[in-house]
Amino acid sequence: MNLSNPAPDLFKDIFHKHYPSVLRKLIALLRDQSAAEDLAQEVFLKLYKNPPSRPEAVGAWLHQVLTRSAYDYLDQKARERMLVQRQEKQLMTEPQTFQSGEQAVIKQDEEEQVQGWLNSLPERDRDLLLLRYSGYSYSEIAQELKLQQPQVGMLLKRAGERLRKQALKHENQWSHE
Repeated sequence: MNLSNPAPDLFKDIFHKHYPSVLRKLIALLRDQSAAEDLAQEVFLKLYKNPPSRPEAVGAWLHQVLTRSAYDYLDQKARERMLVQRQEKQLMTEPQTFQSGEQAVIKQDEEEQVQGWLNSLPERDRDLLLLRYSGYSYSEIAQELKLQQPQVGMLLKRAGERLRKQALKHENQWSHE
C-alpha cells in the first residue's frame, strides 16, 4: 500500500473510512459545521499531497493534522476577534477627531512597547492575558488553554504581575538613562 502515489480507489477508501470521524472531531473542536467541513477537506488534501511514511499510521496522522489545523484556525479567529474588538473599543472611546502625526507616532510606540512586554512573557502568560482582554470568560479561557477553571484567576493574576514587572523594568531603564 503506497500512499505517496495513491491509486484513486485506495485514497477513496481511506477517505470514506476516516472522513466521518475527522469531521466529527473538527466539529467538536470548532463548534462550527461549515468551518469543520472546510478544514476536513484541507486535512484530506494534505493527506493526498503528503501522506505519512507508514500507511498503517493514517488514522494517527489524520488526528494529528486535524488537531493542528483546528488549533491554527482557532488561533486565527481569536486574533481576528481581538483586532475587531480593539478597533471597536478605539472607535467608542476616542473622539472622532484626527490624530496629529505626533499623537499617532506616540500611540504606535506605546502599542509596540506593550507588545514587546507581552512577547517577553512565557507563552501561557501571554495567551492568558490576550484571551482575557479579548473578552473571554474564565471558563472559555480554561477550555481554550486546557486548564482547570479554578486555576485561571490565579494564573491571570500572576501573568498580570509579570507584565507589570516588565513595564516597571522598562520604566526604570528609561529613568536611569
